[in-house]
Amino acid sequence: MDVGTLAWVTGGVLVVAMLYAAVGHAGASGYIAVMTLAGWAPNVVKPTALMLNLLVAALATWQFAPYFEWRRFWPFALLALPLAFIGGYLTVPPEVFRRLVGGVLWASAVRIWLPRPTAAPVALPPLRLALPGGAGIGLLSGLTGTGGGIFLTPLLLFARWAETKTASAVSAAFILGNSLSGLLGYVASAAPLPPFVWPLFVAALVGGWLGAHVGSRYLSARGVEYALSVVLLIAGGKLLFG
Repeated sequence: MDVGTLAWVTGGVLVVAMLYAAVGHAGASGYIAVMTLAGWAPNVVKPTALMLNLLVAALATWQFAPYFEWRRFWPFALLALPLAFIGGYLTVPPEVFRRLVGGVLWASAVRIWLPRPTAAPVALPPLRLALPGGAGIGLLSGLTGTGGGIFLTPLLLFARWAETKTASAVSAAFILGNSLSGLLGYVASAAPLPPFVWPLFVAALVGGWLGAHVGSRYLSARGVEYALSVVLLIAGGKLLFG
C-alpha cells in the first residue's frame, strides 16, 4: 500500500466520518467513495467500509440515544439483521459489485436533494411495509458494505414515520446492527480482512465522535449533505461508467 495514498484516504475517512455522523449516519457510502477514488479493489473496500461503519455507528447511536424509539426501530431491524449477514457472506462478481455500489452512491446523492414533507402527522411504520422494507435494505447493506441508513432515513422522513432527530437515532442503531451482521457474514465466508485499517480506524473514531457530538446537539445538516452529494456523484459515476 502506497503511504501517500493511505494518508489521503485516512484524511478522507476523517472528514466523511465527521460529516456523516453529524446526521446520524456512519459514512459507509462516503468511505466507499473515498476508497473507490483511490482505486482500491472491491475485496478491500467492502470489509473496510463495514468495519469503519461499525465504529462510527456505535458513536452516533450513543450520541443520538435520547431521540431513539424502539417501536420505530424493531420492525425494520427484525429481518434486516439476518439478511445483512447473508449479504456480507456472499461475494458478488467485481462488475456486479461496481454496479451495485455505484447505484447506492448515486441513490445516496439523489435522496439528499429530494424535498422532505413536513405537513402530515407522524405515524408508526406499518408492519406490512416495514418488514419487507427492512429485509431489502439489510440484504443490500451486506452485499455492498453499507449500513442501510442512506435508505432508511429518507424512508422514515418521507413516509412521516419519524421526526428528523428520531430518524437519525433509529438509523444510527439500524446501521450499527447491519454493519455488525454484515461484517460477521464476511468473516464467516473466510475472506481475509485488510491489514492496514488501523489508521483509518483512528480517523473514523475522531471524526465520528466530533460529528455525532456536534450534530446531535447543535448542527443543521442540510448544507453538509449537499456537499457530500457531489463526492458521491463523482465516485458513483466512476464505478458505473469508469
